[in-house]
Amino acid sequence: MKKLLLTGFEPFLDFPINPTEEIVKRIDGSTIGNYQIIGRLLPVDFSESAKQILNLIDEVKPDVVISLGLAAGRSKITPERIAINCCDGAADNKGIKLEDSPIEDNGPVGYFSTLPIRKFVNTLNENGLPATISNSAGTYLCNNVMYSTLHKIEQESLSIQAGFIHIPASHQLAIKKPNLPSWSNKDLEAAIAIMIETLGGEK
Repeated sequence: MKKLLLTGFEPFLDFPINPTEEIVKRIDGSTIGNYQIIGRLLPVDFSESAKQILNLIDEVKPDVVISLGLAAGRSKITPERIAINCCDGAADNKGIKLEDSPIEDNGPVGYFSTLPIRKFVNTLNENGLPATISNSAGTYLCNNVMYSTLHKIEQESLSIQAGFIHIPASHQLAIKKPNLPSWSNKDLEAAIAIMIETLGGEK
């Protein structure tokens, strides 16, 4: 059976709940489609998040890496098209704030996701779960993790599909942040499972 490394993040900024944490913990150890799921939580820490996912890739030796992040304010599941070689934005959970900082000094400008993101979006919409492709993973920790993962795969010529998917807030988070659009945990988990199941026909 193939292995899929699924990562999420701890709560960050002024969001006391991160639904990706709950999803990763609940799905860890399960089998979805042709994949055994290895779920792991990453810190919201510029100095550690990328380091930890790269170590996990060496440890787990997955066939696929899917990283999840919270996009509070979005109403749809949004697989990311590209990660760019830049860290910028709000401070991380250790108070570190980066501006115009390259992730890899000699790295390329960006990397495209190698996940079948169009197939993900089409299949989710067909199943009544709103989804659309996002053309930028931003410049915060989500982008940092996506870029670092794809850079390692490229540099080491690894046969791994990888990319990043942003999800909306959960209802539990929206109770604490009333202005956020939200999904139930059940629907969020279903969306992740559907995307993983679509990988059955992929290499």
